[in-house]
Amino acid sequence: MLPSLLAASAVILSFTGLSQAVPQGPQGEFGGATSSTTSTATTAIRVASSTVSQAAVSTSTVACNNSPLLCNRNYNNITHMGAHDSAFLRDSSTGFSTSGNQFYNATVALSAGIRLLQAQVHNLNGTLELCHTSCSLLDGGTLESYLAAIKTWMDSNPNEVVTLLLVNSDDESAAAFGSAFTTSGISTYGYTPTSTTGPISTWPTLQTLISANTRLVTFIASITYDSTYPYLLSEFDYVFETAFGVTSLSEFNCTLSRPSTLSSATSATTSGYLGLINHFADTEEAFGITIPDVQNITTTNSPETNTTGALGTNGVQCEQEWGVKPTFLLVDFWNVGPSVNTADQLNGIVATGRTIVSANVLSESSNAAVKTFVSWGKMVGMMAAVAAANFLFL
Repeated sequence: MLPSLLAASAVILSFTGLSQAVPQGPQGEFGGATSSTTSTATTAIRVASSTVSQAAVSTSTVACNNSPLLCNRNYNNITHMGAHDSAFLRDSSTGFSTSGNQFYNATVALSAGIRLLQAQVHNLNGTLELCHTSCSLLDGGTLESYLAAIKTWMDSNPNEVVTLLLVNSDDESAAAFGSAFTTSGISTYGYTPTSTTGPISTWPTLQTLISANTRLVTFIASITYDSTYPYLLSEFDYVFETAFGVTSLSEFNCTLSRPSTLSSATSATTSGYLGLINHFADTEEAFGITIPDVQNITTTNSPETNTTGALGTNGVQCEQEWGVKPTFLLVDFWNVGPSVNTADQLNGIVATGRTIVSANVLSESSNAAVKTFVSWGKMVGMMAAVAAANFLFL
């Protein structure tokens, strides 16, 4: 029975577009927004099935990462807002796949103020591909095309510092990643820290990174350092994380989860590690499947500081417990909240020059026939993927 179901699911997945997310190209409908230093006009751009308002993004030296107050702050004294599984979309291009973690793509996220992009990388027949656990479940395109799109955005926004966090799901070498970085052209922006083997107490200011045009900080979990690609940094030499896989909003906390070599978050921050808060919730479905929790996302991504499960509450709690503000916040469906409001609160800024994106939750078509195909295809497709591997959200 199961083989026939899986065969049927492949047909349905192909029909509904669930198995293949549209790659985020550097231009056009799924590409990055361009910048302007003089225009104040607002234009509308089409992203997947929804329209966002595109405000001119400042490239003036007055503002760094959307605020002049951040220019002379050290990289590790800023809270960078992050998009978890940024390449995996829940929109019309994926049939609103329940495996998708974001409604809008990476370049739209950058224009809206997101400065940390996280994604899973797998080896698909010799090519580094952005896949959600399994490439047959949700495929966001090649790593090279993803990087090329980000590089194009950075070309147009020369006063912005971007951070990448890539999960090395198949234990590929630094050389394999370095090849994609070099071919895409984004390696020219790569920042090499003063220490390539451990935490750094004082990072450069944003303005220093911008002036040197080394505006891309890349962490990979996990990778062996290679001096040929010194800008590819092993994540857990520099960063510690709180737990992920939370299924209840009351479970969010500030306790160090990994790396296991560190004893506590407090000792980690004292040693110069950068703190990352995983603030996204999952919900459990049938057959042991977990999917991103969109039902509670307005609470999860809320900037409120006295609400259980809210991003704002978690951010303040961790700052109090650690004695320093979190360096990174990582969320699903970043536009809801909007989540970047919490980072602005922690940074004490009023941002400028961002794209205005709807904070609404996107949903699939009301067409009953499409819903039936999509729902059944999702169920069978996920059953097949779960049989091959457990979900890896980071």
